[in-house]
Amino acid sequence: MRHSRTINHLGRTSSHRKAMLSNMAASLILHKRITTTTAKAKALRTYVEPLITKAKEDSTHSRRVAFGYLKDKSAVSELFREVSPKVGDRPGGYTRILKTGNRIGDNAEMCLLELVDFNEAMLSHAETGKAKTTRRRRSSKKGEATAAEKTTEAKAENPVKEVKAQSEEKPVEPLKNEDETPAAEEPEEGK
Repeated sequence: MRHSRTINHLGRTSSHRKAMLSNMAASLILHKRITTTTAKAKALRTYVEPLITKAKEDSTHSRRVAFGYLKDKSAVSELFREVSPKVGDRPGGYTRILKTGNRIGDNAEMCLLELVDFNEAMLSHAETGKAKTTRRRRSSKKGEATAAEKTTEAKAENPVKEVKAQSEEKPVEPLKNEDETPAAEEPEEGK
């Protein structure tokens, strides 16, 4: 029975599992994307996301803690130099798992594990997409009117100002060609 077994042991001893997760986390930080099985990706996600959160505060202590997990100087420097500034405003969820199908040899479920803010294709696609808008009620209180209602009421109250503004505009006369003969001018009625 699996009572209170919260972590996936991945069929390995604890030392083998820790070494494997450390190597996979360093690879993920250095390459920003790795291909692995879905079970390993889910285990790695719980391993690497607290490290990225720890990297938001750049101090000697947090660098030493990160090195204790990763055991790779280049991965630690990449984590603090490139990854943490890019995810500084994100409150969590730094990784994304994209399932890619089953492996040919043993039919294991495979996936791509990547850092969210480093996938340029998805970021450019998200920017070009239509911005989502929220639908809101017309007004929050009974006595208040929305801005659109206020402008229509103002136009209804003062139609004279609108007509005067339209009449002040000069009509545009069509251009005449030089070879056209001028039409005979009609005499004015009042004179």
